[in-house]
Amino acid sequence: MKLRTTLLSAVAIMAALPAFAGETIKIGNIVASSGFLKSVGESALTAFDIAVKEINDAGGVNGKPIELIRFDSGSDPRQASVGARKLIQDDDVLAILGPFSSGEARVALNDADRFKVLMIPTAASAPGLTDDSKYGWRLTEDESKQFGRLLAALTASDIPHETAEIVYVSDEVVANSAGTQLYPALMKEAGIEVGEPIPVQFKSFDVSAQVATIMKKNPDVVAVAGLPQSASKVIKELRRQGYEGRVIGSQIFADPNIVELFGPEGEGTLVVAGFWPGRTDAASTFNTEFLSQLEDKGIHKLGAHHTDAQAYDGVYLLKQLMEQTGVTGDEDKLDEERAELAAAMEGVSFNGIVGDNICFVGHDAELPGYVIEVTGGEWTKFAEAPADKCD
Repeated sequence: MKLRTTLLSAVAIMAALPAFAGETIKIGNIVASSGFLKSVGESALTAFDIAVKEINDAGGVNGKPIELIRFDSGSDPRQASVGARKLIQDDDVLAILGPFSSGEARVALNDADRFKVLMIPTAASAPGLTDDSKYGWRLTEDESKQFGRLLAALTASDIPHETAEIVYVSDEVVANSAGTQLYPALMKEAGIEVGEPIPVQFKSFDVSAQVATIMKKNPDVVAVAGLPQSASKVIKELRRQGYEGRVIGSQIFADPNIVELFGPEGEGTLVVAGFWPGRTDAASTFNTEFLSQLEDKGIHKLGAHHTDAQAYDGVYLLKQLMEQTGVTGDEDKLDEERAELAAAMEGVSFNGIVGDNICFVGHDAELPGYVIEVTGGEWTKFAEAPADKCD
């Protein structure tokens, strides 16, 4: 009996151990499941997992299952860098999906280039982020192009838009960049008279003074640059003080949940997003499964954010590259296969739920854009723009 118990214990221990080297295709996954980005970052984990399960259920990649090795950055750029080094040096991953944000990616991409490992950030959309990176590629459309598409739709409409004010969250990396550089330049280019950008802080409980400054000018449009919670605070204060014009924003707060988060005060808000669930049957199927799994986890969402769709597509993009290069996952071929994966990104064309025949200019994907209007308490399509063509 004692011998049998010992053997059973040994079997249990072995079952709990990770797969032996070469039995799986190991992919690193830097996520933001804690910290200030948790509200927008944690749902992407489910999107990654759906794609991996689908692929593994269908036989994996080159006969082996994908194994995601996850590292939570805590929304901290320094920890994103730590995670990249751990995944590359200790876990021997072939490539990395993530980190989530532009601030994290700006640091972690240095590690990708240093160790020559392909890295595909999840939601990093700051303009020019990958310009100097050899191993960083984005399945993301940058803020500049998407906000330009919103302005084109706005100027083509009969919505008053001659004057505008900008308010931005100064301690959010992308919001700061958008509010101080991107928004002013693109709005002036569109012929909109715009005032000096007004900063607010994420941790500020009172934005009434900044909003009062805007109300004195009473512009046709107020452009808000901030994550959903921050944007909600500004928009609700605008409406409380009686602002009746349009509120607009880029991808930063383009989350279907803003319909509930903003409440009645969000009526008429225009944002631009990189995913429309009705685009194809595959996109709709993903959206339905995604929401179902989140509900089972107790996470409330009204629809997949474009960053969730990009997370899902990122796994399938890697699958395509790995099949193309014949990846084995064997440790003795690690450096060779890492190099082959990175090289395979040159000239790649990819079909996903965010778009068809996706190509890359530089290291950035060319993706479609959807201008969304919150109207009647619904997330509705106001306009759309096709992906730009690659040369």
